[in-house]
Amino acid sequence: MMAPIKVAVYGALGKVGREVVKAIASDSATIIVSAIDIKAVGDHLILPEYNINVPLSCNIEEIIDITHPEVIVDFTIAKAAMPLIRIATKRKINIVSGTTGFTQEDLNEVERLAGEYRVGVMIAPNFAIGAVLMMHLAKISAKYFDYAEIVELHHHLKADAPSGTSIATARGMVQSRGKPFQLPSGQTSEEQIDGITIHSVRLPGLMAHQEVLFGASGQTLTIRHDTISRECYMPGVLLAVKEIIKRQGLIFGLDTLLGL
Repeated sequence: MMAPIKVAVYGALGKVGREVVKAIASDSATIIVSAIDIKAVGDHLILPEYNINVPLSCNIEEIIDITHPEVIVDFTIAKAAMPLIRIATKRKINIVSGTTGFTQEDLNEVERLAGEYRVGVMIAPNFAIGAVLMMHLAKISAKYFDYAEIVELHHHLKADAPSGTSIATARGMVQSRGKPFQLPSGQTSEEQIDGITIHSVRLPGLMAHQEVLFGASGQTLTIRHDTISRECYMPGVLLAVKEIIKRQGLIFGLDTLLGL
């Protein structure tokens, strides 16, 4: 029997980070060895339901040098994630990141670091398997329609708009289609990616939702995914943690691991 994979969680005190900590602690194939967060107070994160105290720190280098994780799971922001990736790859630690907002320049640097230090880095706009399937179905449908729009709806505290998932969806649709979509006359507002307008809604009461709408003469097609709770991300995160230690280089998107 293989030893559990040693995992650190970066952004461990955030809403998703807390779910990741619990998921790692409850899976027999993984073990939580440290928690990292800029808002860390004290030196331990207490998990009474698992009867464990996890070493906690705001100092990335110090905590990983003490706890020696094999994988770091990151759910923060791009500005915070890039320093982590630079530090971790040099120590040959694999990374699974659900952070959005990376620039192409950032991704190029991550790809270079992963190759140079021969570690695996996964960056995914969305770890909900249903959302990944929604994006995949949108790519398939994109070949058969000339018009498409995306509506993404999130809670009012989400830091970015449009969402990383909606941007990745639009780019994947255009790539699958092989050319831009047709932009309806009069459509001049909001974010646009090659003829696809992305509408962003931010309201209390929402969590994470996305609709991809296709239109043609006499018909429409809607593909929608709804996130009911943050637990939906955990099967995808655990899958990525277990797979990334077997791989090298930058992997973008959970669809690669799902064989889509």
